Amino acid sequence: MLTTETLHTSRREEMIDITRQVRAAVQRSGVRDGIAVVYSPHTTAGITIQENADPDVRHDVLLRLGEVYPWQHPGYRHVEGNTAAHLKAITAGASQTVIISGGQLLLGRWQGIYFCEFDGPRTRTFMIKIIAG
Repeated sequence: MLTTETLHTSRREEMIDITRQVRAAVQRSGVRDGIAVVYSPHTTAGITIQENADPDVRHDVLLRLGEVYPWQHPGYRHVEGNTAAHLKAITAGASQTVIISGGQLLLGRWQGIYFCEFDGPRTRTFMIKIIAG
């Protein structure tokens, strides 16, 4: 089963918790055991699994990524001016895979699945592929 979700980002950079949408897709699929693949088809956004208990973690991750990949750099040549967003998306990755067992995502106690916007605000999509196994 493949689900496409749409979201609207509101800031240039943010991490949006999409765990609820992924759990809902697993429930709708009826798959008891398998995997869920969450994928971003964008070159300036990514998908990651990270702590979901303390929102300061998201702040700190974005802060540090901004230090490593600043928006302005004298060596950047990309005409659109969003090289930093591309680099951050490479770091986050385009997808994550989560095991499904007993109809539930096997996430750790503090883990959540995040859509990482690095070049917003925009309307974005992400896909959830549920595979029985």
